[in-house]
Amino acid sequence: QVQLVESGGGLVQPGGSLRLSCAASGRALSNYAMAWYRQAPGKQRELVARDIGGDTNYAISVKGRFTISRDNTRNTVYLHMNSLKPEDTAVYYCNVFPTGGRGWGQGTQVTVSS
Repeated sequence: QVQLVESGGGLVQPGGSLRLSCAASGRALSNYAMAWYRQAPGKQRELVARDIGGDTNYAISVKGRFTISRDNTRNTVYLHMNSLKPEDTAVYYCNVFPTGGRGWGQGTQVTVSS
């Protein structure tokens, strides 16, 4: 089974950018459809972006600002986030898509604040 570790979060001002990374081990990510999810305080976890064999799809709230990509040579999936807003503040997780009941990692905290 593939193991996933998220990184790259931090504190950023509104309008700023971050790149999140999801490093995989155990299996090649090229075998999986992958996605990024996020959970804001007091809210349910939501799907942010997904990549199914190169076909990408985004939540309306992030479309045009976020980009999911993968580097199969590094076995890593990325989430490029631009024009960040305070409402993007959340813990971000990567996982396979659909999760099929698979567990979650620790995620990486993104805080957008001035």
